[in-house]
Amino acid sequence: MKAALLQITSSDQPDDNLQMLRGMVRDAAAQGAGFVLTPEVSNCVSTSRSHQEAVLEPEKGNTFLAGMIEEARAQGVWLLLGSIGVKTGDADGRFANRSFLISPQGEIAGWYDKIHMFDVDVSETETYRESAGYRPGDRAVVADAGFAKIGMSICYDLRFARLYRVLAHAGAQILTIPAAFSPVTGAAHWESILRARAIETGCFVLAPAQCGTHAASTGKQRSTHGHSLVVAPWGEVLLDAGTEPGVYCVDLDMAAVAEARRRVPSLTHDREFTLDQ
Repeated sequence: MKAALLQITSSDQPDDNLQMLRGMVRDAAAQGAGFVLTPEVSNCVSTSRSHQEAVLEPEKGNTFLAGMIEEARAQGVWLLLGSIGVKTGDADGRFANRSFLISPQGEIAGWYDKIHMFDVDVSETETYRESAGYRPGDRAVVADAGFAKIGMSICYDLRFARLYRVLAHAGAQILTIPAAFSPVTGAAHWESILRARAIETGCFVLAPAQCGTHAASTGKQRSTHGHSLVVAPWGEVLLDAGTEPGVYCVDLDMAAVAEARRRVPSLTHDREFTLDQ
């Protein structure tokens, strides 16, 4: 299976981002990709709650989602729409950060809401309160793509190892980790943790990422780390996309999953234990 990671610099305008991504999906398919992946918040990178309220849509009737479904069907590819912000109808007005796995027939084969919210103070000038605008999900998801079982996650989930072990035990062979990672934490931790998740589980890790400085019509601009990464089950980095937008392809040999797990069968060695304090 050839996978294509789409590294992009989304603006805060969903219509513009949709047109950009549809063209990139076509490019990926033309290069022979059968599995195409986009980053976190592909539809809108924005720090403005009021702007998000104005441009985001519910899942039902969602223009961005419908356009990406149409493109997956037209190109005959599996598409991991890394995530989009969607309105939920929650009383507190918070959105969901939702990932979709779309089949070549244009069907939603799985969806996942980001569980762990990025509420951190990276520095005195760089702070995030994702939970102020987005409500966390509460369900882990393994979706069947035919060629592999996909364990779905999003960005900050990466730091919570237990989630990925649960996904691997549930049959996941590929872990998808679409992201819009901070440049500071990205430089310090991104590759190290992605490689750890692959090694711990014997899974391929596919992590399409946002990059660069994101145009904002309202609110403060954001910058993201880039470096979309593909890591093999044994921990080798197969692809590092650097910091420029583009379509980045890699061939996946799914036999590598079984081989890594045969060599170090740690998934069969979990044991219950107690904690003395």
